[in-house]
Amino acid sequence: MKGLRLYKIEKLCSETAISRLFARSDSQVRSALAYPLRLAWRVDDTRQVKVPRFLASVPKKRLRHAVDRVTMRRRIREAYRLNRDLIPRDLPADLAFIYVADRLLPSAKVTSSLRRLLKEVDKAASRQAADTREQQQPSSLPDTPPVSNLD
Repeated sequence: MKGLRLYKIEKLCSETAISRLFARSDSQVRSALAYPLRLAWRVDDTRQVKVPRFLASVPKKRLRHAVDRVTMRRRIREAYRLNRDLIPRDLPADLAFIYVADRLLPSAKVTSSLRRLLKEVDKAASRQAADTREQQQPSSLPDTPPVSNLD
């Protein structure tokens, strides 16, 4: 996908994927907080399309006015659109950005916290990829019994 446009394929709208993302019993869901955003993410390797998908949630409990909620959702979407290159394009992850502040904050604050969260996802994804590569490669050391120095 070219350009900075947000494509339909990048938006998380599957009810089952969203329910898995917010299920407390799922051990694959990870979470991070960078005020004013909290991120819940899950890598879904069973998906056919290998693109990160996201959603932005602004609870009514935090911002009472619909105008403020829509404004904050737009700011989160814009920050993601401009900074989505911080995570690999072939990472099949579901991302949920949840707004946790009680008032409207400027776009710069939202963008900086979103960048921190995306960098954390990238770091976790690269660690997970390194672990899977390490498990797939056979050990290069010969299988020798341990030597004891009890002479």
